Amino acid sequence: MKLIAGNSNKPLAEAISKYLGIPLTQTNNRRFADMEVYVEILENVRGEDVFVIQPTSYPTNDSLMELLITIETLRRSSAKRITAVVPYYGYSRQDRKSSPRSPITAKLVANLITVAGANRVLTMDLHAGQIQGFFDIPLDNLYAAPVFVTDIRDTMAVHGKLPGELTIVSPDVGGVVRARALAKRLGADLAIIDKRRERAGESEVMNIIGDVKDRHCLLVDDIVDSAGTLCNAAEAMMKAGAKTVAAYATHGVLSGKAVERIEASVLTNLTVTDSIAATPAMEAAKKVRQLSIAPLLAEAIARIGQERSVSSLFS
Repeated sequence: MKLIAGNSNKPLAEAISKYLGIPLTQTNNRRFADMEVYVEILENVRGEDVFVIQPTSYPTNDSLMELLITIETLRRSSAKRITAVVPYYGYSRQDRKSSPRSPITAKLVANLITVAGANRVLTMDLHAGQIQGFFDIPLDNLYAAPVFVTDIRDTMAVHGKLPGELTIVSPDVGGVVRARALAKRLGADLAIIDKRRERAGESEVMNIIGDVKDRHCLLVDDIVDSAGTLCNAAEAMMKAGAKTVAAYATHGVLSGKAVERIEASVLTNLTVTDSIAATPAMEAAKKVRQLSIAPLLAEAIARIGQERSVSSLFS
């Protein structure tokens, strides 16, 4: 087995490497003067089972091209099997035609990864489950829920909170399945935010479905980008009588002034995974924290390499 790290999230790749006890394969990743991506594998990979660890996060296009070129390089170097480990799958929010003459880029990226030469994909918390059907190669979609459940229980124990005081909140109707699954694991109640999005990046809370009065509320989402939805929802719940509001999201995109918005909001904290590398703003923030998914990804990689069940990780 060989592990290759792209430039998108080196700390995560190094943590996976340490967990598995397998050193990262040496590569030469650089740019030409016009910023074309160049990737050279500096070790023999002929006949090897290779895992390329590269979230397609900001800068999304550069990260995606580096992933594709690395896969293509491995294919031409006669790797036996190439698995694209993409903890954060960029372009996943464009998973359907949301308006006339608009693209479905989640499918386009799936085609690109397949044509580049990947034999399978390992990712986490896809924005929509149907994206799995966009691939004509095997795809394993991991879930951050077990990591969140453990952290939530530990946090509740520290602060003396009881499951009966906890309400899991979906920030929109589309995330109900995710929130319900987490609420079931924790023995907590469920609430839903009914919102209207007037334009991309802006949302208005319309109604809260469920009881949040005198409850400790946890907003749960897969992606937090501008953080406008989370902050608006948190403010609405506090006005409805919630004791505290915190948030958990798998992928902390946190673009623009998102971190500033969170710091100024009524949220007690936002917890994200390290599927996307932390920015300096995130590291300096008092309300933003990261949980490591390296052990979960490493275990999935080991099971794929040994042809064992991955789904049993969540049984």
